[in-house]
Amino acid sequence: MKKKVTAVFDIGKTNKKFFLFDEDFQEVYREYTTFNPIEDEDGYPTENLPALQDWLKSLFHRILEAEEFDIKAINFSSYGASLVHLDENGNTLTPLYNYTKPISEEVTDKFYKTYGPELAFTQATGSSKEGLLNSGMQLYWLKETKPELFKKIKYSLHLPQYLSYIFTGIPLSEYTSIGCHTALWDYTKKDYHRWVYEEEIHKILPPIVSTETSINMNYNGKRIKIGVGIHDSSSALLPYVRSLEEPFILVSTGTWSIALNPFTTEALSVNDIEKDCINYMRINGKPVKASRLFLGNEYKIQVQKLAKAYNVAPDYHKTVKFNEEAYYEITKEFEHLFAWESIQPDEKVTDTKLPYDTFEHAYHHLMIELVMLQVKSIETAKGGDTIHKLYVDGGFSDNDVYIKLLSHYLRNMELRTTNASLGSALGAAISISDTKLNSKFLKKNYSLKKHVPLIVK
Repeated sequence: MKKKVTAVFDIGKTNKKFFLFDEDFQEVYREYTTFNPIEDEDGYPTENLPALQDWLKSLFHRILEAEEFDIKAINFSSYGASLVHLDENGNTLTPLYNYTKPISEEVTDKFYKTYGPELAFTQATGSSKEGLLNSGMQLYWLKETKPELFKKIKYSLHLPQYLSYIFTGIPLSEYTSIGCHTALWDYTKKDYHRWVYEEEIHKILPPIVSTETSINMNYNGKRIKIGVGIHDSSSALLPYVRSLEEPFILVSTGTWSIALNPFTTEALSVNDIEKDCINYMRINGKPVKASRLFLGNEYKIQVQKLAKAYNVAPDYHKTVKFNEEAYYEITKEFEHLFAWESIQPDEKVTDTKLPYDTFEHAYHHLMIELVMLQVKSIETAKGGDTIHKLYVDGGFSDNDVYIKLLSHYLRNMELRTTNASLGSALGAAISISDTKLNSKFLKKNYSLKKHVPLIVK
């Protein structure tokens, strides 16, 4: 008998993943691929959209014919800040512009001069000024610099919705993609910002539907429920929101460490914006306060330097466990020693000083400084909300020194770690499911682990 499954394409900038989940949301199949980037008309690297589309369709057709699986539904999770522009025949008009592509300051200056001031705009949209990382800015840039091309656009779809469009042919918009630092949405009005209407951008943005929407279609002779896609960060948050009753902060760690507060009730303050807070959006349109820290990137830079300085293997840092004596010695007369390269410091250190004889002590000092920054980021995300539960997933969830220090500095919060390697893919499967989740879901599917606060004597 065939196993009933939900299929999910989880498209990252580097890895393109495909998963099958059974009715208990257990992974039963996965497949990965990567594509070499191509170049846009300016020679800037970008996603190979034709290759991606071919892979999506060929893999899905192959799985449809597999004897062991019965696909009942499919959904899509992918990175945000990326738009696909379609003409009236449904053909793509431009490359999938890379959100790191720089654009003329003249364009952004004109935008903020017209629709600013910048601070008020950031507060309303939850989107700081970040060029094409604000996907709305891409539409303004196209209209300003390529007006003839812009006139040909029938619909502009965020990438998750384009992935769905490949299978349905139905252009749609949904909240999580609109709400991820796009500069399109006015959180105070719960509608597109006035600039979207004044520039008539709304005419090329498809109708907004709930993220939980699915379309029942006859696909190659088989009845399948097809989701409308979901932004990956919002997707990774969804299993927590659905299975937990009490308010919580989720810290998603990796290259970026993002502290997510899905229970915020206030607009971003000036202080929040100065601390690099933005908004994401839940599937119901409510804001998620997100405090960002370039923690993983800075960690990678600094441990490479430490490895060279102490002549140890590049991955030796992975073996270091928390040492209470080292912590006590370092904090007895604590001073900041590390000069950050990718983080704006509160304490300015121009040159890194390493007074320690061992890698372990230097590493502990590094981690104390980084975790202090992490604690501030979490407190910023929490704001004035009463929240006692803290979850950490991603790369730092199994870093013993990081977790022990975090449990020590945030003793007033219950800290749990999860192994959410399926994160956004699992959220995409859940978003189109009618299944009710409970508190046991994270323990069963995410290896939930509770950490007793570290009390340093």
